[in-house]
Amino acid sequence: MTIAEILHGGLHVGTELQRRVFTVHEFHRMAETGILRENDRVELVGGEITTMTPIDTRHAACVGRLTMGLSRLPGRQIVWVHNPVRLDEHSELQPDVALLKPRADFFADAHPGPADIVLIVEVVDTTARYDREVKLPIYARAEVPEVWVIDLPNDRIEIYTRPSPQGYGGLQQVQRNDRVPSTVLPEIEFFADDILGRRR
Repeated sequence: MTIAEILHGGLHVGTELQRRVFTVHEFHRMAETGILRENDRVELVGGEITTMTPIDTRHAACVGRLTMGLSRLPGRQIVWVHNPVRLDEHSELQPDVALLKPRADFFADAHPGPADIVLIVEVVDTTARYDREVKLPIYARAEVPEVWVIDLPNDRIEIYTRPSPQGYGGLQQVQRNDRVPSTVLPEIEFFADDILGRRR
């Protein structure tokens, strides 16, 4: 299923359209030449340029809580908020939060790649299906070791582990009042409520 089919409920049109697949290099050239502007909220997903949805207040508050909590972890990991990660030749995504291995130049010369990523966090509200069916498989193929999907409408957190080319082999759902387990951060002391915030 293509991205367009997922976004439009799986509807098919009579003729299959030919799509132009872009590389990360071409994506950056569009920005350099002004085709894409600095404040355009877009990411390259499987070779397709995708517009990112506006961030509402609950989403932003959740990212703020995550950022504060991850910044307090022991070690020198870099908390990477709404910044690009290059996952392969055709995908440069901007997850809500990424936790990166330390690097002295803070990736000034190149965006982080799969080997630099400890953890990815996506906060989902209206984009839940897209994040699970399009972005998660890309993270799995890139062997991102752990992904958290913060499902705001359903008040839960999904922890994906054991990446492979076929997807994530492990899934644990965390409800309110439960501790958030992590295979990559065993010392973590997050509870679901610390991330989800107050009940609405």
